[in-house]
Amino acid sequence: MEDERSARFEELYAAHLGHVTGYVRRRTDDPDDAADVIAETFLVAWRRLDDVPRGDAARFYLYGVARRTLANQRRGERRRRDLTARIGQDLAADLAAAAAPDPARPEIGAAFRALAEADRELLGLAGWEGLDNGQIAAVLGVSRNAVRIRLHRARRRFARQLERRGADHLTVHALATRSKGEPA
Repeated sequence: MEDERSARFEELYAAHLGHVTGYVRRRTDDPDDAADVIAETFLVAWRRLDDVPRGDAARFYLYGVARRTLANQRRGERRRRDLTARIGQDLAADLAAAAAPDPARPEIGAAFRALAEADRELLGLAGWEGLDNGQIAAVLGVSRNAVRIRLHRARRRFARQLERRGADHLTVHALATRSKGEPA
């Protein structure tokens, strides 16, 4: 029974792969999308093999499956694109509000932006995300001791950047020292 099913599917696939490929390729520009639709079309045919008509009518059945698969793919892409745009707008608004520099203290943002990406990430995880050294170590995939050392060095570099930009001593000390509650 299973051998008959496999043989029928192989025959269907061999007879109609070219037709389905042409149908799909003429309706999508992306070869990866086309390959996905073709694969999904024949997966549906395998699952519903008993519903697939025999002879030339099978080609039209497969075209219908491919057409619906293409429509589903386009709807999904449209939903992803709309969601991405909406999330992007929300995130941009949130970031603008969170990152809006204090007009009275532009040196703080400038000093932070002047740091290397690795230093900004460490300071951000400790300060903004409120993570302790162990949690930062888990995020970065390094040891807790490595975090302690790197964080200490990043804070010193931040303090130097603040001093270069003319921040007062209290600001330098407050922003470049250990976060409240952070373990030694």
